[in-house]
Amino acid sequence: MRAPLTLQARLMIAVTGFVSLILIIVAVITGATLNQALEGQLTEQVRSLSDRTTALVSQRAGYAMITNESLTARSAMDGVAPPASGLLLAFWIPDETTGGTASGVVIGEGGALSDLSTRELRAIDAALAGRSTGSIALPGHNGASYQLIVTQTAATKFSPAINVVTGLPRDGIQSTLAQLFTVVSLATLGGLILLALTITVTIRMTLRPLRAVAATATRVANQPLDRGEVSITERVPAEESDPRTEIGLVGASLNTLLDHVDESLASRQRNEERMRRFVADASHELRTPLASIRGYSELSLRALRQTSAVDAAESTETALERIQAQSLRMTRLVEDLLLLARLDEGTELVHGSVDLTNLALEGLADARPTGPDHRWSVDVPDEPVVILGDAGRLHQVVANLLANARTHTPAGTQITLGVGVEDDLAVIRVHDDGPGIDPQVRDALFARFARGDSSRARQTGGTGLGLAIAKAIVEGHRGTLSVESEPGDTTFTVRLPLTQPLPDPPEA
Repeated sequence: MRAPLTLQARLMIAVTGFVSLILIIVAVITGATLNQALEGQLTEQVRSLSDRTTALVSQRAGYAMITNESLTARSAMDGVAPPASGLLLAFWIPDETTGGTASGVVIGEGGALSDLSTRELRAIDAALAGRSTGSIALPGHNGASYQLIVTQTAATKFSPAINVVTGLPRDGIQSTLAQLFTVVSLATLGGLILLALTITVTIRMTLRPLRAVAATATRVANQPLDRGEVSITERVPAEESDPRTEIGLVGASLNTLLDHVDESLASRQRNEERMRRFVADASHELRTPLASIRGYSELSLRALRQTSAVDAAESTETALERIQAQSLRMTRLVEDLLLLARLDEGTELVHGSVDLTNLALEGLADARPTGPDHRWSVDVPDEPVVILGDAGRLHQVVANLLANARTHTPAGTQITLGVGVEDDLAVIRVHDDGPGIDPQVRDALFARFARGDSSRARQTGGTGLGLAIAKAIVEGHRGTLSVESEPGDTTFTVRLPLTQPLPDPPEA
């Protein structure tokens, strides 16, 4: 199977072939036009000579008897026609007895006269065949071609009408056309060679950015992108990716594509690392209650085997209480993980009308007994702030934010829960004047299994999923959850649209 032609070869063949066709057409048209002009010029020259010759013969026939012997082409050449090289002159004098005679002569090089043979005279007669003009190649004169014109003198009392044939060679036309075609052929060949070289250089320079794109794509394709941490550093050079040209636009588009792929691979790597950390954290969280359950179970069995019934009953009761506590802790962890998974799928929220003002009052009432050593306050408008959302999950957001503020601030901290409307958005703010959040962990604060930091006191432990769940619920309502913190001023802000379309129904 023949290998396909490259783009460069196709362009060269197409341009060279098209230009060659144009040059051939121009050469043919030029040759035909020049031939026609030369033919006309030669015909006019022959006609002028024929008129002069005929006039002189007619003048001679008017005052003297012309016979076959008295008028021959050779005898009449000196007085009738100019001594032009190659001039052909022939006469036909009719005779009733002999049927007429003919004679002809041609002026050769140096003015030498050459008589025409009977065969050549017959060929001239056959070529004219009753016509006034014609062309003939005389075989006896090196195959030379002649342009002929025949005229006839008027009959007089001294002589009958005489046919006068005058001709000039066509060698000049043929020589000129041959020189023209030779020059055109050489010029065309040289022009095509120069054109091919120019096209080659131009196409190479033009396609250089495309080759750079192909080389970059090949290097990227040879990189292992299916595993591990991958960074695509290959890019099309800036000078080869100018978007103002078509090929440069391809290079710029490839660079943009590689940027997106590089970002996607980096995001994939971050997700894999996050997933590994998530699995490790989940395993760690589950391992603690499972270890406690196992330990207390073994303690209960040992107590039953080694102690009295009364002591065994007391030890078993204590162990069962601890087992129950750890089981509840593990259950809450699993339920939180399941909730996050469902929120990610968008299948957990049930939308309805929610009064955020009432929800804030209820949330603060629930949080106040859990933090009696904190100072609690609420700031809500007189008019209710109603949105479309899931009341239970939004209550969980408020509860998680209040619990986070209570857990990570010392006793005596002022915690304020506020509700308002800003720019067609419902806003919930939880503010405290505690020590603030360490900037090093602020970006990862809403990550799953995020841990507290050294700048915020942590009296009680948790799973590290509270803020992650709150953020997932808020985003499920097409809202945002942000934090601003500095020592003495920490605010978590929830922004929810007042009116929002119902979510798309989950896929089966």
